[in-house]
Amino acid sequence: MDLVKDLKQGNRRAIARAISLVENDEKEAKSLVKKIFKSSGKSITIGITGPAGAGKSTLINKTSIELNKLGYKTAVLAIDPTSHITGGAILGDRVRMTESTDSGTYIRSMASRGATGAVSLALRNSIRVLEFSGFNPIIIESVGAGQTEVDISRVVDVTIVVFNPNTGDNIQTIKAGLTEIGDIYLINKSDLSGANQLFDSVRDFIGMSEKNPTVMMTSAKSNKGITEFAKKLKELMESQKKSKKQKEEARLDAELKDIILNNVKNKVSNMLDSSSVYAKYLKKVQKKDMDPFEAADKMSKLLK
Repeated sequence: MDLVKDLKQGNRRAIARAISLVENDEKEAKSLVKKIFKSSGKSITIGITGPAGAGKSTLINKTSIELNKLGYKTAVLAIDPTSHITGGAILGDRVRMTESTDSGTYIRSMASRGATGAVSLALRNSIRVLEFSGFNPIIIESVGAGQTEVDISRVVDVTIVVFNPNTGDNIQTIKAGLTEIGDIYLINKSDLSGANQLFDSVRDFIGMSEKNPTVMMTSAKSNKGITEFAKKLKELMESQKKSKKQKEEARLDAELKDIILNNVKNKVSNMLDSSSVYAKYLKKVQKKDMDPFEAADKMSKLLK
């Protein structure tokens, strides 16, 4: 099986195999990225984040059907911060998105593996696999857990933040980092009571930010506002094309630094494990003859 050739043809089994390699086999992943890297960085990426229970999976399911109708070939990477512990959410995502799979969308769940938020090497390279296979846009769904959603906004071209009136979302909870990152804010499950108040408070609060994002109401359940949302996404994707190259260059800068720092960290970690000098300083710290800062400074000077 020629994996690269099969990927180019959009073979779904090849895509699944390639993403598994990227997630689980560092050596094979490096070899694959070498072959596909030149063609990467062209697809528009859309991050969709927000608290658990905001209805993101159903929303993505319906929206990707609309995007496919507009002539796009959509793929979805659902980042699940819990899947490596419970395995629970993966199946749920797939079940809620079967309809869009029938319309040509490719869907894959990934564990965040405790990487900085959900932004791991595996995610970056999975995006490259999907780009190489002809998908555009690529939607990345993440549960808004702590830093995750802010991290996601650094990897994608367009960021969508989803709220719903049922999860106790109000202006107090919205302040936590989410106000700076969204290009579109969606009040989903807009048929529930409290949706109008939430819409008003989000619009008033977000309206004060520099970014001047769009605030919309949707209901994935009744399909309300989904067509309008897809059209707004199309408009945003078109306007993003102009700054795509610049964003890609900034991302590659961040990625290269990440990889170098990780390599250096592993090297230093291995070196310390076998260092008699480190063992000597560790003993002094453990006996309280020296504080850890002084010991670290002395060790660091030896590394120059």
